[in-house]
Amino acid sequence: MAIKVSIPTILRNLTDGAKSVEGKGSTLDELFADLDVRHPGLRGRLVDDKGLRRFVNVYLNDEDVRFLGGLETQVSDGDNVTILPAVAGG
Repeated sequence: MAIKVSIPTILRNLTDGAKSVEGKGSTLDELFADLDVRHPGLRGRLVDDKGLRRFVNVYLNDEDVRFLGGLETQVSDGDNVTILPAVAGG
């Protein structure tokens, strides 16, 4: 079993249009590195040299990973990761 990652519309050009992809790793950072092998450029859209990009929200099983440990958040087979771009406007 793998970790399911839901991809927002704006990033689906990197996943050949797939709404979700599967990956592996023991931390969120390892998961993103694994996904970047098959979907080059994906990790760079989510992470910068400071960690998760400011305008990207990532949830592990409906919990915001910023409160769980950021990129060092532990992930396991069967987990669901959701990537949501932050929405701003007025």
